[in-house]
Amino acid sequence: MNKRTTLVLVAALFATFQLIAQTDSAKVIIPPYDDKYSGFIKQLEAGQTDIDYKDFRESFIESQQFVNRHGMIFDSLQKLMYTLMDNKDYKGIIKVTKQMLSIDYTSMLAHKILRQTYKAMGDTVNAKKYHDIEFGLLRSILHTGDGKTCATGWHVIQIEEEYFILDMLGAKLQKQVLDNTDGLCDEMHVKTDDGKKVYYFEITKVFEGYHKMGLK
Repeated sequence: MNKRTTLVLVAALFATFQLIAQTDSAKVIIPPYDDKYSGFIKQLEAGQTDIDYKDFRESFIESQQFVNRHGMIFDSLQKLMYTLMDNKDYKGIIKVTKQMLSIDYTSMLAHKILRQTYKAMGDTVNAKKYHDIEFGLLRSILHTGDGKTCATGWHVIQIEEEYFILDMLGAKLQKQVLDNTDGLCDEMHVKTDDGKKVYYFEITKVFEGYHKMGLK
C-alpha cells in the first residue's frame, strides 16, 4: 500500500469514526457521498427492500465508502457484537450492528444478527426488514452459479461473503486453494455433516477491490 493510499484510508476511517461517535449510534449512518451505494442504503433503510442486490453489492466497490470497510473499526465492532450476544444485551447488539452497517451495509452477518435480535425482542417489522435484506444479498450471490466448479462458482465481492455462505451451509473450512485454471476462484475444501465437499467462489471482484485499495 503506497503512502497516498494509506493517507486516504486513514482519513476515511477517521471520518466514519466521527460520524458514528457524533450521531445516534442506534441508527444507520448514510455515507456522506452522493453515489449509487448511498442511494441504495437510503432506500433499504426506508423499508424499500425490493432492489437489485447484485447491483447494490457491486456499487459498494465503486463507492468511496469501500475504503472505510478495510480497517480495525469494523473488526473491533464485530468482536464487540459477539460479546454483547453472549450477554444477551439486545439494545447493545442493535447499536453495534448498525454501526457495522454504517461502515459496510452489504454485511450479511450484521443483517443476520440484527434480524435475529429484533425477532427476539418481538419487533416483527424490523425483523422482516433485515431478513429481506440479508436474504436478498445472499440470493444475489447464490443465483450466480451452483458453486460446484470454478466456471460455475458463486460470484463474491468480499472474502467475508464466502465465509458467511459456508457458515450458512454448516461447512467447516479445511483448506483454501486459489484456482485460476478456469477463471479466478477460491477453491474451498470443507467438512459437512454429509462428508467432505468442495465449493468454488469466483473472486474477480475481490481482486478489483484489492486493486482499488492498493493491496494487489
